Amino acid sequence: QVQLVESGGGLVQPGGSLRLSCAGSGFTFSNYGMSWHRQAPGKQRELVAAIANTGSTNYADSVKGRFTISRDNAKNTVYLQMNSLKPEDTDVYYCRTLIGRRWYWGQGTQVTVSS
Repeated sequence: QVQLVESGGGLVQPGGSLRLSCAGSGFTFSNYGMSWHRQAPGKQRELVAAIANTGSTNYADSVKGRFTISRDNAKNTVYLQMNSLKPEDTDVYYCRTLIGRRWYWGQGTQVTVSS
């Protein structure tokens, strides 16, 4: 069965960096686009960054220039490198993919940016 497992979240000070990982299994990872989303309490989940199977990327305006999405198909893993972190980046971060007209989500990993 398709699984997505995020890791790498934690507590970091403003201006710091963190790298999130999402490991996929149960599907041919290299054939599918992947994306990162985040959700604050009481708010809608929002797209942070996406990477297609071709390597093409897209970013939310709020993170452009600070975050970088990448993938290592040999490791079935998508990454989100987060630099220059701000308190407003504090959220639960989820990875997602669309396979066979169905959305799959990871369990989420907490990122807290605080001094």
